[in-house]
Amino acid sequence: MEDDAPISDLLCPEKEVFLGEDEDITYLNLNCMDDEYVQGLVQKEINFGFKKEESLVLINGLKCARLEAITWILRKREIFGFQFQTVYLSITYFDRFLAKRSIDSEKTWAIHLLSVACLSLAAKMEELKVPALPEFHFQDYSFDSRMIQRMELLVLKTLEWRMSSITPFVFLDYFIGKMLPESLLDHILPRTVHFILAVMKETNLTEHRPSAIAAAATLAALDHRLTRKTLEYKINSVPSCGFLEIEGVSTCYNLMQKLEMKKLDSSKLINSLDQSPSRLRPINVLENSSSSSGTKRKRLDFNNTDNE
Repeated sequence: MEDDAPISDLLCPEKEVFLGEDEDITYLNLNCMDDEYVQGLVQKEINFGFKKEESLVLINGLKCARLEAITWILRKREIFGFQFQTVYLSITYFDRFLAKRSIDSEKTWAIHLLSVACLSLAAKMEELKVPALPEFHFQDYSFDSRMIQRMELLVLKTLEWRMSSITPFVFLDYFIGKMLPESLLDHILPRTVHFILAVMKETNLTEHRPSAIAAAATLAALDHRLTRKTLEYKINSVPSCGFLEIEGVSTCYNLMQKLEMKKLDSSKLINSLDQSPSRLRPINVLENSSSSSGTKRKRLDFNNTDNE
């Protein structure tokens, strides 16, 4: 890796989840946000360039690795007490990196190292207290601090040092305040976070504007059975939300709707099987799918061998 010498000067000094249904997430720090401030966030979001043509297409191996990375990051969030926006930001880094550089899906150590570096960088952007690098160990993998620092530097260079990305969580207070009565806050907020995390697991985060995800999650938390016409009516009924792209919100809402219905169908099936154990049958599911990315990406190359 080139430019090893200045690495220590580029990094912050080192100091010493899952979303449960009953977890208290009021610490999201909902404050009053005026329209001018939100317009500034929207402009920053637009300038950052969230767009469909940056779509990241992953083969099955990388899809599984990405989901494993998200699971690990959520567990670390719970252990370290990180904010949910730190989790979202780290996966944004992860997706943006893979949109520019490819990693062999068989090199699981490299994907895990990328996960560690992305979470560490996101924590340094969002958290007041950041754990020491050795505490970011990935299950059976134990990366030393220098290796993590080298990957952090590679991520920074690959993302062109553009690390201050907007997340849906900064919009939640605004949309909840505009679209929902205050009496529903305690019920709606956890469900809104649930929908944001669900989308994070299913789609490349560079494809959707965070404001669209936040608006869709707020509406899905209120009612996940809205029609397209009703969805548009609810958005248009709030004049100050005119900056929202209806199509983008609708796309995110439809995905949340689909995931919620799938979750409900699975619950019904499990309950049905529990009531009729004699009808249980083994099910084999074979998935054969392949895809290729339409954009040319650089290949990640370390001088390390795979730990597996």
